[in-house]
Amino acid sequence: MNLALWIAAGLLAAVALAGGITKTFVPKEKLAAANGGGWTDGASVGFVKTLGVLELLAAVGLILPAVLDIAPVLVPVTAICWVLLMVGAMITHLRHGEAKFIGLNLLYLAVAAFVAWGRLGPEPFTG
Repeated sequence: MNLALWIAAGLLAAVALAGGITKTFVPKEKLAAANGGGWTDGASVGFVKTLGVLELLAAVGLILPAVLDIAPVLVPVTAICWVLLMVGAMITHLRHGEAKFIGLNLLYLAVAAFVAWGRLGPEPFTG
């Protein structure tokens, strides 16, 4: 179970890192032209970059607290935040007619829920 939770957190961290880098450093116009980026048309540059920074923080929060054994409770807290982010992403994609991305968001939500459940329940980071 511990290994499965580490793998799930690592995969989520990689997704968060990729999304965070893209939203933080790629110009909004280029994001809007990309597949699944239509939602950025109605969003400000600041909002898109803020989401990117939050995703970068999520990538860090899913791994580093446990690796460094400094406040490892932040791992499931970050996973819960990711669940909320994915709910927002699904609503946004639905509103913009990008329903094909909802399945992917739902998958990420399920993985994050698994990490949160596992680290708060059967496999917490306690010595």
